[in-house]
Amino acid sequence: MAQKRIVIIGGGFGGVHTARTLEKLLRPEEAEICLVNRENYFVFQPLLPEVLTGSLGVLDTVAPIRRLCPRTRLYTREVERIDLAGRQVVMLPGFRPRASHLPYDVLVLAPGAVVDFTGMQGMAEHALPFRTLGDALRLRNRLIQAMEEAENETDLEFRRRLLTFVVAGGGFSGVKVVAEINDFVRGAVRHFRNIRQEDIRSVLVHSGELILPEMSPSLARHAQNVLAKRGIELRLRSRIESATADSAVISGAEVIGTRTVVSTVPAGPAPLIEQLDVPKEKGRLNVTEFLEVRGHEGVVWAVGDCTNAGTPTGRAAESESQAAAGNICAVLRGQTQKSFHFEGYGKLGSLGHHSGVAEVMGLRISGFLAWILWRLFYLGKMPGLDQKFRVAFDSFTSLLFPTDFVQVRIQASDNITYEHFAPGEVVFEEGDVGDRLYVIRKGQVEVLQNGSQVSVLGTGEYFGEMALLSSRPRTATVRALQATDLLAVNKGDFDKLLIGFPEFQSGLSELAARRSA
Repeated sequence: MAQKRIVIIGGGFGGVHTARTLEKLLRPEEAEICLVNRENYFVFQPLLPEVLTGSLGVLDTVAPIRRLCPRTRLYTREVERIDLAGRQVVMLPGFRPRASHLPYDVLVLAPGAVVDFTGMQGMAEHALPFRTLGDALRLRNRLIQAMEEAENETDLEFRRRLLTFVVAGGGFSGVKVVAEINDFVRGAVRHFRNIRQEDIRSVLVHSGELILPEMSPSLARHAQNVLAKRGIELRLRSRIESATADSAVISGAEVIGTRTVVSTVPAGPAPLIEQLDVPKEKGRLNVTEFLEVRGHEGVVWAVGDCTNAGTPTGRAAESESQAAAGNICAVLRGQTQKSFHFEGYGKLGSLGHHSGVAEVMGLRISGFLAWILWRLFYLGKMPGLDQKFRVAFDSFTSLLFPTDFVQVRIQASDNITYEHFAPGEVVFEEGDVGDRLYVIRKGQVEVLQNGSQVSVLGTGEYFGEMALLSSRPRTATVRALQATDLLAVNKGDFDKLLIGFPEFQSGLSELAARRSA
């Protein structure tokens, strides 16, 4: 049997566990396994809220994909699109501005989901999502910065906004996040002279009658009582309708003054999934009982949040990935596939402050014992012995010592940058992906087509707009004639300028038309 290429998109629970299972089931000569993910690490999301408060170390919840999947070829790229007809994945450029094409014989879709702010005005601009390691670090920095500024703020109204924290979503993730935020800021109060416990306000907004809809009503009510005793306000049967830089508006037109809004609401399908012309159900891929994407049976499988297969949890994604890997192996070997049925062991949730709720084999447990069960369960699911040891050690020490509140600043990538090119250096080549607009600050460049010079540009002139406006590859090569300094504008900021300044767009379009002529 000729070696097949299996391409997996996504490095979350579904993607990584699919790759690991395939490595166990298939011999190297049977298949080449490839995984495409923006990061080179896997994030263990159930423990992510404890990173923002420092209960666990920043790297305790992540593991390198190359170590978890040693036989898998990893591509740390973003996927631009999937060509189902041509059976290839088109990846966005890396350091070199050239798109990459990755052909496949079998495709596994596991891109996860993205936070969906549809119908919530201002949330995309002002709310902090909570899904990735970067999200946890940004939220941690926001909490600490809010307290640092509140310590010396003399405007009492603005000070109240700084010390008010609003979390949207009352599922496992939202409850855990609001509990950790509340514990963290209240624990840090003793280090601030001018902040008192009664100054802290934590609010959880949930659309249902009870939080934790996954649990039994009795445990959900117990969880609500626990949170209320810790000073967390519950806004049930409500949802955030809009947000600004200074407030959150919830159902009933109640305005909560705050500078920190966190969203853990159910996520929507990734844009990559929305682009695919395949059957969907409420935006998610419609899959068969064997987890194949309908219309592409035997070639394309899907697991995790992007499907309609079942519960969008890490445990369900892991179970789906194992089933999908087994069915892929069966198809490659000419064997019969097996239907997928998910049966969970139970339901466990953390309420922070070493307390939790659990339903295991019909038993309902709450308090410290439930937290221990929750922690042991997920400790067993952590990939790698070293990761298990780190988490276990940090969990033990967090019982004995208070967490720190050191702010680890993460500077956002600068999308408008300065660049320098020596004489003879190429700025970009014909056929490259159009990713930037360039303005010449000093120096001179030549524009080449088919190796011949067609124009020379100097200080104050700009180039690179044609590929950005048309979303096509570069039509010429640009090379520095002398030492040249450029201002480079990233495509994302370029697009924002086009939307905000119609005159800018019309001027560039006219210039592009003249240059094309």
